[in-house]
Amino acid sequence: MDDRFNTIAGWVLGAGIVALGASIVTGEVFRGERPEKMGYPIEGVEREGEAGAEAEKPIAFYLASATAEQGAQVFKKCAACHTDSQGGPNGLGPNLWANMGQKIAHVPGFAYSDALKSHGGNWDWDNMNAWLKSPRTFAPGTKMTFAGLSKPEDRAAVMMFLNQQGGGLPVPPPPAADTPAEVAAENGDANAAAGKAPDQPEVNEAAAAAQPEGNIGGDGAPAVTGRAAQEKQQ
Repeated sequence: MDDRFNTIAGWVLGAGIVALGASIVTGEVFRGERPEKMGYPIEGVEREGEAGAEAEKPIAFYLASATAEQGAQVFKKCAACHTDSQGGPNGLGPNLWANMGQKIAHVPGFAYSDALKSHGGNWDWDNMNAWLKSPRTFAPGTKMTFAGLSKPEDRAAVMMFLNQQGGGLPVPPPPAADTPAEVAAENGDANAAAGKAPDQPEVNEAAAAAQPEGNIGGDGAPAVTGRAAQEKQQ
């Protein structure tokens, strides 16, 4: 009887050791790590190293090249929660007909979050751009679960589409490009900060050595007087 018990206990102990070893091996083989290169982009998620890579221009810059047709395609991401037709019903989100230019949280009968109702202001270009970029940043505590549109081109296109759907906001002109005079002024400021005039030549040791003896002058050169001056003239 004791031999049978010992045999059974041995098999149970051996099976436990095998199971433990298998779990360790499986964990090493199927260890989950972030891939170096993402297989496909996810809207609203930034790749490592992309944040702050290039400063975003004012939204007016992107509106200049955006079209309502492009916005209609991007708006398909919003159609699951919003309608855009005149007299359309509210869904998970309010009907967006004639939304541009209206007060924030203006649709009667829709249960807006307190965060959005208390925000204030109108749906102008800047507010709508900030909302579409990140609803949770624009109105912390909002019921909106959409992460946002990370590309300013997509946001500009959606706004052009919404403005066409009963809106009437004038499209702002694109920001003026820097003129040559402004660029030159900026360069001058940079040179002043560096402590030198824009056209001031730089003289290094090699250039100084190539000068003929006694030919180094300028505002910083020492004056030669007395006997040394006489010997120099001879």
